[in-house]
Amino acid sequence: MIILGIETSCDDTGVSVFHSEKGILSNVVSSQVKLHAQWGGVYPDLAAREHTKNIIPVLDNALKEAGIDLLDIDGIAVTVAPGLIVSLVIGISAAKALKWSLKKPLIPVHHIEAHIFAIFLSEEVEFPFVALVVSGGHTELYIIKGFEDYLYLGGTLDDAAGEAYDKVARMLGLGYPGGPIIDKLAKEGKEVIKFPRPLLGEKGKNRFNFSFSGLKSAVMREIEKKIYRKEDIARSFQEAVVDVLVGKTVDAVEEFGIKNVVVAGGVSANSRLREKFLKEGKRKNFSVHFPPLYLCTDNAAMIAYTGYRRLKEKGTTIGYDFEGKARLRLDRFVQYINQK
Repeated sequence: MIILGIETSCDDTGVSVFHSEKGILSNVVSSQVKLHAQWGGVYPDLAAREHTKNIIPVLDNALKEAGIDLLDIDGIAVTVAPGLIVSLVIGISAAKALKWSLKKPLIPVHHIEAHIFAIFLSEEVEFPFVALVVSGGHTELYIIKGFEDYLYLGGTLDDAAGEAYDKVARMLGLGYPGGPIIDKLAKEGKEVIKFPRPLLGEKGKNRFNFSFSGLKSAVMREIEKKIYRKEDIARSFQEAVVDVLVGKTVDAVEEFGIKNVVVAGGVSANSRLREKFLKEGKRKNFSVHFPPLYLCTDNAAMIAYTGYRRLKEKGTTIGYDFEGKARLRLDRFVQYINQK
């Protein structure tokens, strides 16, 4: 089975071809990072314009790289939620056009779901597992019992971890995107400031929720004092974020007695986060799994693969009247698509 995947949930235009026996045949991504750098974040109207311009060339390149023709594909998988609606609609429109012209099934994919299942493109992970998805727009914790069997534990109440990285980088005058820049700079610094670990150790309703807004404000106050080096502020900030992400995930592992953890999303590429997770996994006897770096950031290979699983295992498809959703939690997604 050959599935074409389309990803336009934010600012990256991605098209991939997945073969059920040969794996990823192509995975083409057109990045808009340089265009959005002047804004210090993604500017929605600009993102939509670039998707419109890039979707056909990226599609052509993906087919060429895969060495196939459009007529060879068996289905079209597309990100339908969540994301910037002005971006989602470009990919969905392209997918609907392909469905109409090729008379092939259209398969809906949830962006967070695809990040989680990207791990299966490189290794098998036994169910159930705890999944932490941490990126520019999302910080969410789930128990994945099986494909389309998801238990939501918690998410961010304000800024996602990736957003906090971007905003702190902007405060420090470091540029965009903030995650890789702060990760690199932190290696040259020391944890001279013990920043708060928001909601860490919380045992009530926010036990598995996250909040980084207060941490961001604490960083701003220290920057305004002009006492510490940027390297030390970056290190101190990153240690706080990593402690919260790892601590709450470990709490879920111990609460539910699960021995496998998958960490996915753009921030899962962070070197300190990986180091701390692996250390805690060894200390507390659980396994930690990270997708390869090229599958951590937004890409269409994870969309194509997840779409393949949905079509093969569930047979779920959608029609032309389906609309994208800017916000739709993963555990509610399966019910939503089955109603359509």
